[in-house]
Amino acid sequence: MKELIIIAAAAENNALGINNDLPWHLPDDFKRFKQLTTGHKIIMGRKTLESFPKALPNREHIVITRDHSYVPKFDCTIVHSLEDAVAQIDEGETAFIIGGGEIYKQSLGIATKIELTRVHATVEADTFFPEIPEAHWDLIASESHPKNERHKHAFTYETYIKVTA
Repeated sequence: MKELIIIAAAAENNALGINNDLPWHLPDDFKRFKQLTTGHKIIMGRKTLESFPKALPNREHIVITRDHSYVPKFDCTIVHSLEDAVAQIDEGETAFIIGGGEIYKQSLGIATKIELTRVHATVEADTFFPEIPEAHWDLIASESHPKNERHKHAFTYETYIKVTA
């Protein structure tokens, strides 16, 4: 079975980003993202890819775009739908869905797990994380982190698994 994990950081108002950037700087969350995704395929939309200054090391980038003439700024696999992206994942393999907002929304129905960093703030944004339908997802782990000299906002790591009927 393929494991498709949504990984995101979202504020209390589900804000993800503004002007193709993150509205916060959380070094421990970056570290966790790197630890969880390294060695795996990462699926993202074109705007998410374009927000990176360079490719993320030790991860295969799969980028979804409707633009059939799109040329990425670094090496990655280009596909034109979420279904095509998922087809790039082999049985028994784990892949991470890393954004943006529209890709997260499309992925909720097929993902097997959500690793969400809930940032305890309400911030201005132009991109938002979708509501997690409680009937379909169980919160199985939660780990709180207070704000400190390195983190302007408190945050909580939340792990959800898909409820099987």
